[in-house]
Amino acid sequence: MTLHLRHTFLARCMSSSTSSKVPLLWQTKIDSDTSNSTLQLLSWGRGSSGQLGGGIEEIRAYPTPVASFHLPSNYRLSPTSGLLREPSADSSAFEKLSLSEIGISCGFFHSCLLINGNIWMWGKGDGGRLGFGHENPAFSPTLNPNLDSVRSTALGGLHSVALTSLGDVYTWGYGGFGALGHSIYTRELLPRMVNKAWSGKICQIATSGAHTAAVSEFGDLYTWGRDEGDGRLGLGPGRGPNEGGGLSIPSKVKELSVPVAAVSCGGFFTTALTKEGQLWNWGANSNYELGRGNKVGGWKPQAVPSLQDTRIIQIACGGYHSLALTDEGKVLSWGHGGHGQLGHSSIENQKVPLLIEALAEENVVYVACEGSTSAAITDKGKLYMWGNSRDCQLGVPGLLEVQHLPVEVKFPVEYDGLGPHHVLSVAIGASHAMCLVLRSPSQTTEER
Repeated sequence: MTLHLRHTFLARCMSSSTSSKVPLLWQTKIDSDTSNSTLQLLSWGRGSSGQLGGGIEEIRAYPTPVASFHLPSNYRLSPTSGLLREPSADSSAFEKLSLSEIGISCGFFHSCLLINGNIWMWGKGDGGRLGFGHENPAFSPTLNPNLDSVRSTALGGLHSVALTSLGDVYTWGYGGFGALGHSIYTRELLPRMVNKAWSGKICQIATSGAHTAAVSEFGDLYTWGRDEGDGRLGLGPGRGPNEGGGLSIPSKVKELSVPVAAVSCGGFFTTALTKEGQLWNWGANSNYELGRGNKVGGWKPQAVPSLQDTRIIQIACGGYHSLALTDEGKVLSWGHGGHGQLGHSSIENQKVPLLIEALAEENVVYVACEGSTSAAITDKGKLYMWGNSRDCQLGVPGLLEVQHLPVEVKFPVEYDGLGPHHVLSVAIGASHAMCLVLRSPSQTTEER
């Protein structure tokens, strides 16, 4: 049966949910014979810039609700950087099926929520990274009226990136090192479309502190932003207009000899996945972040030798380390381990991808990392985190600053008539983290 959806939302002023004390931010009204699902957004860590969304400067030692949402039971999560998607998850299928879509992302000190093409931004506003036309911070989720039809977002250190349902890329914020791709190195206070340097549509975006990447529907990869000293853009010499170690115009990574389907940006390196799940990377390697067994880096993309016979379905890159999720639900990690972010029994650097034994008995369906913090979600909706706990960003009170083994994040018991917390997605910033949870009893999302 075709659903006749009527969308209503509360943007700046959030009403009280009828089923809990958590403010209701979005409600999709559906036919009486169609079931709905209740989701919640929770945040934790250091929120001195408002990135927790609670309305004040605060530190949250454990996950605390920010907002709730009522969506049709056939909702799905928006596309995520580094994650291979099934063919049915493309934008044309999304529009044809009229599915509701929701997603989250974290920058270093700002946050974003995406629901049905609309984005809410909050946190630090310096450089214009919130896209409101000014540089003021926002301490609560605030609807950005300057952009719609958004399908995914990726937040960097001082800038933000959005991908629309038409396959267009928009960027805003501080443009140092050319991170915005607008042929400028200054700030943009409002979302601005990146001039197309590619054929067809863009199907995935990724960014980090100062460089950005985009994958086209034809499997081509384009990069722009900071490239100084390590070759993280993968473009090599003669790459085009350059200023201050950056490239302000998107350019094709021509040395990639295979089509790619997903990309993730680390602090000073970049990783791409083919649709068959083969992993390629390039850039800085002084901490073994390329997983090649040595410290030889460089701008030329290469396949990771030890993963030639392993199908990877998601890659997540932190500042100096990486996580890879296999098609069997296992998590591999490598690179810098000084804060415990690799999840192994020691904090030594790891030269090649190594299985995280503490998660070996779990079926992991999603991974995330940023800086020196890592996370994994299991098929049962459990959330595990490990790494740097200095700012309470692991969501477990009482941990030492270095947490080298995964620890399960527990959620406060709420007597609100809803089901248990089934974690759907997690995003990590420099000192905070957020997750989406399903609270409707005995229901799970259709797909990731």
